[in-house]
Amino acid sequence: MESATNGRRAPRRRIDPALEVQSEPQELVPRRRPTQERSRRKFDALLAASRELLTEVGFESFTCEEVAARADVPIGTLYQFFANKYVIVCELNRQDLVGVQDELAQFNGKIPSVDWLRFLNNFVDHLAGLWTTDPSRREVWLAMQSTPSTRATGAIHEREFAERVARMLAPLTPDTPRARRKLMAEVLVHIVYSMLNFSVQDDQTHADAVFELKRIMVAYLQVAEQDSRAQAKRRKRREESERKRAELEKGEPETDGQEQSAPEEPDADTDRAEETSAPSAR
Repeated sequence: MESATNGRRAPRRRIDPALEVQSEPQELVPRRRPTQERSRRKFDALLAASRELLTEVGFESFTCEEVAARADVPIGTLYQFFANKYVIVCELNRQDLVGVQDELAQFNGKIPSVDWLRFLNNFVDHLAGLWTTDPSRREVWLAMQSTPSTRATGAIHEREFAERVARMLAPLTPDTPRARRKLMAEVLVHIVYSMLNFSVQDDQTHADAVFELKRIMVAYLQVAEQDSRAQAKRRKRREESERKRAELEKGEPETDGQEQSAPEEPDADTDRAEETSAPSAR
């Protein structure tokens, strides 16, 4: 007879939600964010250690235990902030995007000035410099492609960033529908990040890739600007046509009144003509 102990089933190990195939992958966020200075220092130390470790060993060999050891923080404290390593890389990605948004804020207001192309060129150069001087950015981006939930979280981060870009594009494309401008911004953000990560691949010439990125962005924005101007012209022609149509419709009742009273005048003229011509007829 088997013992009760031997008949027990081993507890099933719970699959990490970040690795599950979900119909709607969840956004990965820290369990809590620090509010006090002491906790904030530990939080920042964990992120700094994570970025360093990720650059050294890659995401496959990246472990929470090693992060805690490098940050000199108890592993229990790490788990108070982060459920797993996927949440950590998502927070690193958010941190990178916040930094880029701060840089982008300085570029805001330069569009649509006559020098906006020069400012765009300088901004792309600045971003490219970040990718070459900080190799962790590419490692973070690659780690974000690892699971459905990290990819979904990355897409959320990009959309939030694109909203700010869309607001910046508004003066350049004032007659472009808001929904299309939003899509344009999302396309630009995705292209920029993809190309910057492409530019720092081992077999790729960084300067050439950045040059091609500039060409893509400039051409795309110039076409967008021209298209917006064309839409503005079409809108003005449409408004002018509607205005003329409204004036004609407004003037129709007066025309009808004139047509109704018109027969009275020929009657009087006819009478006078008959009086004038009467003697000659005689």
